[in-house]
Amino acid sequence: MPDLVTSPLTLLIVAALAYLLGSVPFGIVMARLFGLGDLRKIGSGNIGATNVLRTGNKPAALLTLLGDAGKGGAAVLLARALVGEDAAQLAGLMAFLGHCFPVFLRFQGGKGVATFLGTLLALSFPLGLVVCLTWAATAAVTRMSSLSALVAAVSGPVWALWLHPSGVGLCIALAALIGYRHKANIARIRAGTEPKIGET
Repeated sequence: MPDLVTSPLTLLIVAALAYLLGSVPFGIVMARLFGLGDLRKIGSGNIGATNVLRTGNKPAALLTLLGDAGKGGAAVLLARALVGEDAAQLAGLMAFLGHCFPVFLRFQGGKGVATFLGTLLALSFPLGLVVCLTWAATAAVTRMSSLSALVAAVSGPVWALWLHPSGVGLCIALAALIGYRHKANIARIRAGTEPKIGET
């Protein structure tokens, strides 16, 4: 963890604003803009890019991915520029929590993978890049988005030890939350019933 040098009040304000930013449901927004219907009633019901892709609309899925990743990255970069490194890490965590438990959707949000990756890319580009590559390599072998997310999340703290030691604590917290959000996926993976990328 970075040294805590920012006042508690400022950190509280950063946390609240980052949470609100993270709560913006880009999947829902894109589904409505592209006339895809209520995303929560499509496929897995998740609000993330993977479920948007199940509609067959690749541009909407890409924009959702960029939006969800971008809000995590923006939270980190803005907090770092305006306040400091301690605020940046807090902002990344709160944006992630906002995506998973958004106030705008009665705290029923996504699983946070894109926001996780965007947060790490902004926190430390080399760290974020190798975690993204870990996701991509796992996806290429297994063809399972959920398993790729879990492997990438677990690898985050390990890569951080080498590439960004002050971010290890944040990576552990994010990995634990991703594991929690993927409980149903883990059960399906163990049962051999988890759908692969491109399947419904």
